[in-house]
Amino acid sequence: MALAAGGKTGAQPARLACIGAGRMGRGIAHAAAYAGHEVVLLDAKPRDAGEFAAFKADALAEVESGLAMLAGLGAFDASTISAIMALISVHPLEAAEAALAGVEIVFEGVPETREAKADAFALFDRAAAPGAILASTTSTMLSTELAALTERPERFLNAHWLNPAFLVPLVELSPTDQTDPAVLVRLKDVLVGIGKVPVTCRAAPGYIVPRIQMLAMNEAARIVEEGVASAEDVDKAVIYGFGLRFAVLGLLEFIDWGGGDILAYASRYMTEATGELRYAAPDIVERNMAEGRIGLRTGQGFYDYRNRDAGAFRREKLGAFVQMLQHQGLMKPPMTRAGKPSGDAE
Repeated sequence: MALAAGGKTGAQPARLACIGAGRMGRGIAHAAAYAGHEVVLLDAKPRDAGEFAAFKADALAEVESGLAMLAGLGAFDASTISAIMALISVHPLEAAEAALAGVEIVFEGVPETREAKADAFALFDRAAAPGAILASTTSTMLSTELAALTERPERFLNAHWLNPAFLVPLVELSPTDQTDPAVLVRLKDVLVGIGKVPVTCRAAPGYIVPRIQMLAMNEAARIVEEGVASAEDVDKAVIYGFGLRFAVLGLLEFIDWGGGDILAYASRYMTEATGELRYAAPDIVERNMAEGRIGLRTGQGFYDYRNRDAGAFRREKLGAFVQMLQHQGLMKPPMTRAGKPSGDAE
């Protein structure tokens, strides 16, 4: 979200649009307008004048409410809300041609059905400028499947925003072999300017984050189902252990940090102890260990540390961890032998 970057823009303001003004479209409008971009929300459903007026009012009220909530939490000065809202407009489906005129990037945010996507893509082909970019926000359909729905596959890719779209920085981009590389570069540039952190992955079910979090959520549910721990204790373990740690180190960095051999041995134990193949390490972990790419200890793992100062890297990551603990109020002062915090007056 733009708030994470203080509203700084790294790209020139662009005119953006979202076909579909539901939760995703409104979240995108919030983030983009906050960063100074003009945003067009196009209703994807035909409505009579009265229905559209109510829909428009609801859409704008939701965005404004989100901005007000964050301003109330101290994220930014509430006096700027009216200027941000002035950059957002909502248009009925029958005004699509006029609404999309001059739009550089069109996000598709309609329901997850092929029929709805096909209608939205046909609307883009008919109404958007020849050089416009089309980015689907689908969370389930592959870009390689959807590319066939547009007459301009070279201008198309998937852009998976994580909810809440106005807050979570990550956007997963999935181009196809037909996508013009300049399209990927331009969309990344605009997203970075909005305050997002784009990553690129090939077309594969689950992208990156949903694929990882699905496994983690299912395993958490199994722990409760098996009576190993309560739901409350599982969530505490995630918040104060798993979550804090992986907010500082990426999963693959963490493997290198401790050593890929540790993961390999632990995976073998869990597989044998439970009889569940889901705990088995992938071939890349076993192969790295066999070839001596253990991680920081050997200078190579998933990352190459041979030209890096391993000590400085460790200090940097531990420093970030300390800052996070301090921010959460979890970093306590040392205690004296008398049981009083160090530095306390007698």
